[in-house]
Amino acid sequence: MIRMFPLLLIPLIIYNVIALAGGAILHHDIQDMLSYDHSLAIKMFSGDTWRFSFGDFLVLLSLALLFVEVVKATRTTAREIINHGLSMLTFVVALIEFIVLKGFASTPFFFIMFMTLFDVVAGYTISIVAAEHDLGLGRAGTD
Repeated sequence: MIRMFPLLLIPLIIYNVIALAGGAILHHDIQDMLSYDHSLAIKMFSGDTWRFSFGDFLVLLSLALLFVEVVKATRTTAREIINHGLSMLTFVVALIEFIVLKGFASTPFFFIMFMTLFDVVAGYTISIVAAEHDLGLGRAGTD
C-alpha cells in the first residue's frame, strides 16, 4: 500500500498546510516564512554565514524523496503503474496551485513542482525500459 503513495506528496502537503493554514489562521505570509530573514544562520570555518531557510529544507526533503521515487520506478508491478498515475495527479495539483493560488508562486514551490514533473517523466521512462528488459524486447540481432 505504501509503495503506491507518491512520496513527493509529502512536501506538497507540508507546503499547503503552511501556505493555507498559516495565512488563514496565523495571518503569516508564506513568502516571509520562506525568506532568509527567518532562516537558520550557521557560521562556517571560512567566516561565511550559511543561511538555511524553511524553503531550502522543503527542497532538500523533496530531493531525497525524489531519489526514493526513482528507485521505486525500477519495479514493474501493477502497484507501480498506480503510483505513476498518482504521481501524475500530484504534478497536476501542484501545477494548478502554482499558477492559481496565492502564496504558491515561490521558488521552493516551483522546484517541488518541477520534481513532481521529473518523477512522472522518469517514472514512466524507467518503467518502460525495465519492462523491455523483463520481456526481452529490443534484442534484435542477438541470435
